[in-house]
Amino acid sequence: MHPITTSLLLGLTAAMANVFGGTIIVQRHWERRYLKYFIALGAGFMLATALLEVVPASLELRGRDAAFLILVGYLIIHFFEHTLSPHFHFGEEVHSDEFVHKHKGYSVLLGLIIHTFFDGIAIASGFLVSNWLGWIIFVAVFLHKIPEGFTVASVMLASGRSRAAAWWASALLGAATMAGVFMMAIFRHQVSAGLPLAAGVTIYVAASDLMPEVNKEPGVKMALVVFLGVGLMFLLDRFFHVH
Repeated sequence: MHPITTSLLLGLTAAMANVFGGTIIVQRHWERRYLKYFIALGAGFMLATALLEVVPASLELRGRDAAFLILVGYLIIHFFEHTLSPHFHFGEEVHSDEFVHKHKGYSVLLGLIIHTFFDGIAIASGFLVSNWLGWIIFVAVFLHKIPEGFTVASVMLASGRSRAAAWWASALLGAATMAGVFMMAIFRHQVSAGLPLAAGVTIYVAASDLMPEVNKEPGVKMALVVFLGVGLMFLLDRFFHVH
């Protein structure tokens, strides 16, 4: 199958996970307590994938310039998620007083749209480099897609929006993911820029968004799930990666 076709299919799968995450928060009968384990597993898997797979591939494609683009990708997400919207974290938003003004909910939505756009770029860039890199990036992205949808829907509800608006916010994240895939499909010859930018975004999401949520949980159980995520990446590399 052509790399772009595979990217589109898996991008759609990732986008649907965003919508599923939004559905969890809109439909109260869903069981939410296990979401934190997705966050921990995703944090470990994403961090290992970014540092051990995506960064080396980026340096191989673009040399030392890749390091600058990785930093740019990291700072882009920091700007949109934590500069425009200082009160931001993954998981259910229960502090509605922090979102009295609706524009705060929209600023979080904007930050996550930029973030998910780069999710799509990451998936497509990975497949343009190699089938292995594409699949390992897809798994890393997919693991945090449900928490993304959960987060944006929760924030929209906390800012006073309706349940329909909250669900559509999660759908927008899915659309942004597909937009990233389409963008990389159009500018496929710029993969040497797209991959390191996506690496910076992935590092930020894993280390600055997901890990703080893990560290909020008491005990060692959540921390061990992070190591499980790292170990999962190593197992996939050991048994499926053709070196």
